[in-house]
Amino acid sequence: MPPPRKRGTALRQQLAELRGPDVPAKALDARALAALAANPGCRRRAILDGAGVNKAALAGALGSPSAFGQSQFALTRGNAFEAKVKADGGAELLRLVHERLDRSAEPPAHARVPELTAIGPEGRTARTALALREATEAAGEWTLLDHPMLALDVAGSPAFLEPDAVVVHPDGTWTVVEIKSFPMLDGSADPAKVGAAARQAAVYVLALEQVAARLTQEDAPAPAVRDRVLLVCPKDFSNLPTASAVDIRKQRAVTGRQLARLTRVQDIAETLPEGTCFDPARPAEELTAAVESVPATYAPECLAACELAFHCRDRSRAAGAVTSLGRSVRAELGGLTTVPDVLAAAHGEAGDAEDPAVAALRRAAQLRAEALSAMAPGSTAPEAPACH
Repeated sequence: MPPPRKRGTALRQQLAELRGPDVPAKALDARALAALAANPGCRRRAILDGAGVNKAALAGALGSPSAFGQSQFALTRGNAFEAKVKADGGAELLRLVHERLDRSAEPPAHARVPELTAIGPEGRTARTALALREATEAAGEWTLLDHPMLALDVAGSPAFLEPDAVVVHPDGTWTVVEIKSFPMLDGSADPAKVGAAARQAAVYVLALEQVAARLTQEDAPAPAVRDRVLLVCPKDFSNLPTASAVDIRKQRAVTGRQLARLTRVQDIAETLPEGTCFDPARPAEELTAAVESVPATYAPECLAACELAFHCRDRSRAAGAVTSLGRSVRAELGGLTTVPDVLAAAHGEAGDAEDPAVAALRRAAQLRAEALSAMAPGSTAPEAPACH
């Protein structure tokens, strides 16, 4: 059992104690941050992600294993396609960037590909920032950064992110490149998958903007991060790469606003009971109590984005929360937060008749009763119109 947590403990030590002794932290990636930004009111996910808890292992220990994740086959196929796109020093990738995003520049006959290896994520982040500075100052050249490391402050805790690639154009501007293994058929791809890729790319753009702000000099403005990213996918049913420019201004604005709304991880950690620990090796009763000590904001959309969704759904249904029916339903019901409250209002047993939500529920209940009465045995059904 971990030692009692002191209130004055540094944030990193606090998070390590919440994660569990000797449990390695699971790094946040852009996919997780995009999902977190989509549900900024969920304090449970914020603290678990901030502490680096493996939510898939936690869900299994709670008895609600997650079906969320990517298959090993898909990962292998994606890695093979990415290697093909970046072969020969990224010649094909840079050709696509030039063709889709920067035709006015000189064609990339050759490009700089700086070495980005370093010790630890902090070292790789510093090496990436140095490479970006050098590439920006080397005007007139193309530069390809293969798997750079970026840091983004999320609710007071750093998240280290690794985009597929970042290209520095001859004019010194920066472009995020996302390489996906889903196909682009006749020049277009699955809108849902493109949207998910755009949200991930928006996280990378936010992180790059922070790097650019730190590189600002007195005699020069900050380097510009382009608001159109390059999405590279297989063409039709082949393994040949094709690409599309994706405008992510909307996703960047929404993601930035939602991440800014997140409660600071330290503030959430300070409200937890002493000894709270999310180590999956702990007894199920203690683990359940630890998870339930942090409020969650469940919605059906969580099923596609969070490993703990099944557990939270069961708890939400057990509590009769209307959020389990979806955010749109929750918004329509106003101050009615539980299913029993909704039913009582519909049947005239509770609620203010002047409340629009209550009035709509009672009208719907009346219409339902009339429909059921018309369908009851012995009732006369409306005569069907004659066909001529």
